[in-house]
Amino acid sequence: MTNISASQVKELREKTGLGLMDCKKALEEANGDLELAIEELRKTSGVKASKKSGRSAADGLIGILSKNSNIFMIEVNCETDFVARDQSFIEFTSNTLNDYSERPDSSLEELLQNGVEENREKLVQKLGENIVVRRIDKTSGSSVAGSYLHSNKKIGCLVSLEGGDMSLANDIAMHAAATDPMAISPSDIPSETIEKEREIFRAQSEDTGKPTEIVEKMIEGKVSKFLSEVSLTEQDFVKDPNQKISKLLDDNNATILSFTRFEVGEGIEIEKVDFASEVMSQIEG
Repeated sequence: MTNISASQVKELREKTGLGLMDCKKALEEANGDLELAIEELRKTSGVKASKKSGRSAADGLIGILSKNSNIFMIEVNCETDFVARDQSFIEFTSNTLNDYSERPDSSLEELLQNGVEENREKLVQKLGENIVVRRIDKTSGSSVAGSYLHSNKKIGCLVSLEGGDMSLANDIAMHAAATDPMAISPSDIPSETIEKEREIFRAQSEDTGKPTEIVEKMIEGKVSKFLSEVSLTEQDFVKDPNQKISKLLDDNNATILSFTRFEVGEGIEIEKVDFASEVMSQIEG
């Protein structure tokens, strides 16, 4: 087998953007022929991208962009924070967000079909991690909208109001990003969720020894507290804990029409990887 130098691997990596192990293996199979190695890598690139698609991508970035009276938000995932900080990944997120703003009525599937998926696969090859455009959303149908993107770009929020102004919408978006409310108001909380909490509180109160009527009052008190904690309008405003969001809205003659909060990786089950075995499999394979 032809001995492959580090400089050859470096040159192939710079030409293809692929990982070191992939480049070294391709050069070995091509007996050091750079052009042949490139040709073979092009043939297998799609296969390699699809193999990586099963790996957990729970890190990444949130992107937010205001354009033509709408505000757009996307979540793009990768496997590690190292890749999330890579300039190529940052640019892909920004470009995908721009594409979405140019096609504001697109579903996620339609957005991917318009060139985004091809760029995603190229980036998978370059960075060696699974990359997923996970979800998109936008404000629409309201005269007042606001947003908040946390400094680490891991949490973002959009808010649409009736009444008020952009400054108020931005404040409420910042608040919702921090507190992660379940719904706008208590009436928006699903009845099955309330009943589940009620059963939990009942189970916790079974051994108190108090009369049934007292226990029931305690349970309903806990339910009320729960609803106030998870409902946006009933929460204490993070910038002024002495004022509820509902009071803030009343003072500005405003109503919350909708809000959307994205947090990178929320709800994704992280795959546990035996890195030692993974490295050995790459060396052997």
